[in-house]
Amino acid sequence: MSEPLPDGMSAEVADLAGRLFDLARAGAPELLSYVDAGAPVDLTNGSGDTLVMLAAYHGHPLLVRGLVERGADADRANLRGQVPLAGAVFKGEHEVVHALVEAGADPDAGTPTAREAATMFAPELLDLLPPSAPDRGA
Repeated sequence: MSEPLPDGMSAEVADLAGRLFDLARAGAPELLSYVDAGAPVDLTNGSGDTLVMLAAYHGHPLLVRGLVERGADADRANLRGQVPLAGAVFKGEHEVVHALVEAGADPDAGTPTAREAATMFAPELLDLLPPSAPDRGA
């Protein structure tokens, strides 16, 4: 038996959303056509992963750039507090890290942050991250 759909969601809409997430994972440029036609650029799956999170984690810098150019939130965390930049750092995706940093992604957002992920898993990526912002809480 399949999982019940959220209130008001038809099977067709759920199927389309699933295809969009698959396109993001695959780095398929046609995903951008769906966004241009009105699909939400910050569409999230049941784990809170956005299209840009999936594209970043699976190593698709051109798609990441296209999504952020269309307004995707490069710092939107999933339900586990993870953000696209930290995911790209964890996976060692240099070009994706560069694309997200160019788009203004915060290296200190999320849990763990991209800076923490780089320290633990990919120290060579620390140089791609901008310096920490000065502490404004004091």
